[in-house]
Amino acid sequence: MSSTSLTLGRAKLRLPRRQVPVLATLVLLLVMYGIGVSQYRAFSNVQVVFNVFIDNGFLLVVAVGMTFVILTGGIDLSVGSVVAMTAMVSASLLQQGLPAQVVLVVALLIGPLLGFLMGCAIHFFEIQPFIVTLAGMFFARGMCTFISGSSIPITDGFWTTMSQQRIGDPQGNFVSISVLIAFAVVIVAAWTLAYTRLGRNVYAVGGNPQSALLMGLPVGRTRIAVYTISGLCSAIGGILLSFYTLSGAPLIAVGMELDVIAAVVIGGTVLTGGSGYVFGTVLGVLALGVIQTLITFDGSLNSWWTRIVIGGLLFAFILLQRLVGIRYK
Repeated sequence: MSSTSLTLGRAKLRLPRRQVPVLATLVLLLVMYGIGVSQYRAFSNVQVVFNVFIDNGFLLVVAVGMTFVILTGGIDLSVGSVVAMTAMVSASLLQQGLPAQVVLVVALLIGPLLGFLMGCAIHFFEIQPFIVTLAGMFFARGMCTFISGSSIPITDGFWTTMSQQRIGDPQGNFVSISVLIAFAVVIVAAWTLAYTRLGRNVYAVGGNPQSALLMGLPVGRTRIAVYTISGLCSAIGGILLSFYTLSGAPLIAVGMELDVIAAVVIGGTVLTGGSGYVFGTVLGVLALGVIQTLITFDGSLNSWWTRIVIGGLLFAFILLQRLVGIRYK
């Protein structure tokens, strides 16, 4: 594997090339947190960090699914709409009086089913992922409006309990159930990519699909699997978002797919596939959350500054990936 040499005094540390963007994200995150602590006294409160996870737990889960897709060199533009559709279906079924357990099962099946169908269309009909997932995005968003043209509140006891449940320490710091679910998804995804045959196939297909095919790897099944996984993560993200807002709305999560892609790329996953880590995606989501928190603490900046900063960081990390790739070929 190609590596980068870092000289520290007389010691020379050889760093794998694929880890450079992830370390850059970690350094960026530490710098931003340091700026926040130096500028705002309350920023050093542990609860501020916990709030970043609470506010972005659903985004983290969706970003984990997107990591699988981008690692194969694909893209999934439907994730935000699938999140919204899952929340809308959940709210609508609960409003009709269905048991929460049945609603959970139905909601969790929506995303994987749509992801499986999109993966099949991409593989069997050899259509570009951009086009197929764009169609999926329009379909899911249209279904949201078909279900209801306005927001549907959720008053179910199970949903309310999951929304309000707090897991804390004696000092008063706490996280929500959604954060624990997000961490569980991250752990399972990281283990899958690192220690299973599917994970190895994902990296192989993203690195060179032709070589993977010649080696006898199931390229088609792998591509279908990653879009199914992305759909499942989007469904879980939709449920977590409904816990967070206790409602379903047809225009919720508009543009989330762009935030998810930005988080994955800023986290060090290469858009062309074959290189990246779930841990890097976690750092990418944290970076977006810290940016939003810094702007909130400032109070004088418009919320659109979040988009401006994220756009600049995304451009910078794409350039970093490209420069590292060119320099060490």
